[in-house]
This record gives sequence, C-alpha cells and structure tokens, in this order.
Amino acid sequence: MVSATGARIGWVDLPSAVRGAVERGVGSPVVAAVSQPGGFSPGTADRVVTTDGRRAFVKAVGCGLNETAVALHRVEARVAAAIPCEVPAPRLLACHDDGEWIALVFEDVEGRHPSTPWSPGEVSTVFATLADLARVTSPCHLPVPTALQQCGPDLAGWRQLATNRPPMLDSWVAARLPMLQAAADRALAGLEGQTLVHADLRADNLLLRADGTVAIVDWPHACRGPAWLDRLLLCVNLLLHGGVDVDQLVKHLARDTATPEDLLIDVLTGYAGYFLDAARQPSPPGLPTLRAFQRAQADALLPWVRRQLTVREGAGRRR
Repeated sequence: MVSATGARIGWVDLPSAVRGAVERGVGSPVVAAVSQPGGFSPGTADRVVTTDGRRAFVKAVGCGLNETAVALHRVEARVAAAIPCEVPAPRLLACHDDGEWIALVFEDVEGRHPSTPWSPGEVSTVFATLADLARVTSPCHLPVPTALQQCGPDLAGWRQLATNRPPMLDSWVAARLPMLQAAADRALAGLEGQTLVHADLRADNLLLRADGTVAIVDWPHACRGPAWLDRLLLCVNLLLHGGVDVDQLVKHLARDTATPEDLLIDVLTGYAGYFLDAARQPSPPGLPTLRAFQRAQADALLPWVRRQLTVREGAGRRR
C-alpha cells in the first residue's frame, strides 16, 4: 500500500536560528523531538518536549527544500491564526518566518491516525465531526478562497489528458474523455457554498483522541464551499485503503445533505482525472513519493468512477 508519507528532515536539521525562534515561541528549550509520519512536506514535522515539560507540534520548511511548501506553510499560518475555537483543529502558538525558513508551532494533540483499512466505526466518527464542522462554520467568514478557486483547477485533468494523451491510457478512459470532462465541468457548477472546507482530508490529516473526539490538522488548502465537500473528498482515501462501503456512504451523504448523487459522482470523476494527470508529471523538488501516491489514488478511484458511470450510461439507454 502506498502511503501519504514523504522524505523529510528532522528537528536537528533546522538552522540554529530557526530552532531558537521555535523555542522562544514555545517558551522553553526543546530537549526531545520525535518526527511524525504522514504528509509530503520535505520539512520537519516533530512533536517536541521542552525542559519544563511543555509539548508542541512543530513543522518547518525552507525555500531550499521546496518553495511551494514554504508558500503553503505561510497560507496555513494565516488560516490557523483565524480559525475559530469551534473548529476541532490545533491552535497556532507561534510562527517564525525569516523569508527563507518558516516554522509553525501548534499545540500538541494526543491522538492517533485512523486505522487503515478504515473501520466503519471510525468513519462514522469522522463523518459526524465533519458534519458538525460544516454546521458551526456556515457561513464561513475566514479569508480563504472559494472552492471553485481552490479546487477548480484540479478538475481540468481529463482535459489535460485529452490534449496530451499518454500512450498507455486505459481504453475505457480513452473512449470517454469528452464524457469524463463533461462530468468534471458539471462538478464545477456544484462547488458553490459558504462552509469552511479543509479540502485535503486523508487519514494522516486526522487524529483520533482517546475521548473519541477528532482533531483535523494541516489547513493550507482551506476554502469556502459546500457542506458535503470534505466528506466526499475523504471517500478517495476510503477507496484507497478499503474497509468500508463507499457506495452507501455517497448515497447517505447525498440524502443527508439534500445533494444530487449525480453531482457527488461528478466531483469524484473530476478528481480521478486530476490524480491520473498529476501522477504523470515530474516529481516536485523534495517530494519523491508524491507522484506514486497520486497514482495510487487514481488507481483506487477510477474503478469506482467507471462503475458509477457505467450504471449511469445504462440507465440513460433504458430511458
């Protein structure tokens, strides 16, 4: 199983000035740091402990590692500073940005990632948390882009594949590229909404606490969109790791949010094209595992999309 894990540096690899700024932000010198799994940033992701027993989570990256990661950290710093207390996310304690390195210091969350393959009980817990998140953040007043601005470019993958067709493209896909892009175009029209959306949910961006509550971490892709979007996009991770009936989850999501099921299928169809197109691109600097993970997501999502669209095609012929 390909996991959402990159190659990253550790706490001791940070410049001493950055470590010092973090320690001032925490309030005491760091005496222990443990690197955490998950995510693709080539920078640090460490749970740290200080001399007086304080705990924090530190993520830091420099332009020499990946300039896009630096930009994402800056966005996350702005979002984290503005997130209301009702959102189940770690609080930002401090931020250091010297133009070359940026370090974010968050409160430490005692918890674990959901089990993979997913268990139905943990899916129910996470979906309930996301439903509550949609309720308490509608309307969203954070200075974040719309879902159309944030996710819209991702839904052009099928068009990119049609324009520059790879030589070994699946025959079912090749015969239906116009239909697949049409579905993605319809999805664009359905991204309107006024709810705070995380837009990058996977098992490694969720922490389950011992008391049964959920913390949602890593918010650089936050946007304003429909209340169902996070739950739908999490289905990609559910398909990747297995363990649950995604067909029923999508049906229930459509019913519970009064959203046409065809629209939800169209959105996931668009993302199948995104992952398939992105996976064939060169690896970004410092992110050697990203393309393999995108390919794994395409391979998990595309059979589900094919099955849903085949049913839709059959229903259309019978009408």
